[in-house]
Amino acid sequence: KHSALCWNGNSETKDPSLQLIMTKRSCRTMSCSLLLLTITLSLSTPPITASTQSPPSFNIGKLISTHWEKASQLANLEQTCEDYNGDVIAQSSSETASLISTKRLVCLPLDERFDPPNGMFSHGHVQTGDKMSLPAVFWKAIMKSGAEVPWLFEVARVDDLSGPRVITDDDADAKNQSPKLTKVVGGAIDFRSPSNYVFLPHWMMSALGLRPRDIVSVRLIQDVPPGSSVRLRPHKTEFTSIGNHQAVLETELKHYSALVKGTTIPFDYNGKRYWFDVVDLRSAPRGERVDMAKVQDCDIAAEFVRAKDQVEEMKRRRAEQEGN
Repeated sequence: KHSALCWNGNSETKDPSLQLIMTKRSCRTMSCSLLLLTITLSLSTPPITASTQSPPSFNIGKLISTHWEKASQLANLEQTCEDYNGDVIAQSSSETASLISTKRLVCLPLDERFDPPNGMFSHGHVQTGDKMSLPAVFWKAIMKSGAEVPWLFEVARVDDLSGPRVITDDDADAKNQSPKLTKVVGGAIDFRSPSNYVFLPHWMMSALGLRPRDIVSVRLIQDVPPGSSVRLRPHKTEFTSIGNHQAVLETELKHYSALVKGTTIPFDYNGKRYWFDVVDLRSAPRGERVDMAKVQDCDIAAEFVRAKDQVEEMKRRRAEQEGN
């Protein structure tokens, strides 16, 4: 009822809590709109020149309307997350770490601005690792719960709030994620994200078929089993022709805290990006098949299966033989 009143702009209400929510929404929408408008004006306003030609037409009213609509949509998404997260806390009778260990957040793609400084472990691996930028509330959850390293976070689709699955990465090799994946697991690159947002590597968004500004559920988890072995399918035979490819694999795997079966993960080597399908995972100590497993701080054996381009070539030849 409160949300409906606020959304309808009922300014006559005397309830202070309603007035506070209304003011918060209005301020958020206004600030988002002004920011978007300022950026757009700075980029789209033509430079002043001595030309005698007539300046291009500039519909400021339409521009303001468009960006107000975009800002309103963004503010709506933030409020949807805040409402859900607030309801979870309000409906609980206790104050435990679990209340702040799960949040609904607006997801955006991680980029090089999040790259840690030189000398830090994850430097240069923003897109070739599983680290995400999270809001500070998850650091509080870690401290309250006493979670042990590696700190792992499950990111899951919220299908009733996110749009249809899409391919978000331009690299053709990243378009082979399992269409059935509903969640992935990763670590944290930092805890500096705004309170309603999470920033994810491109391959992770592609794995879940997410678009920027889709809503996801993020949860601190402590029940991921340690891994004992992983089987990876390289997309290109070229990678296995590298003389020290096994050493390269072991080095690059250190930038992943955990792996999820069905994902397609990237490694960089000598300025080139290679892609690998995670086709099998086994847990320690019994070697049972699992859907996800920890890699960090684990003695995990990694092996390759036949490269994807080889498999596709074999299928092509077989089809030609059957056709003849």
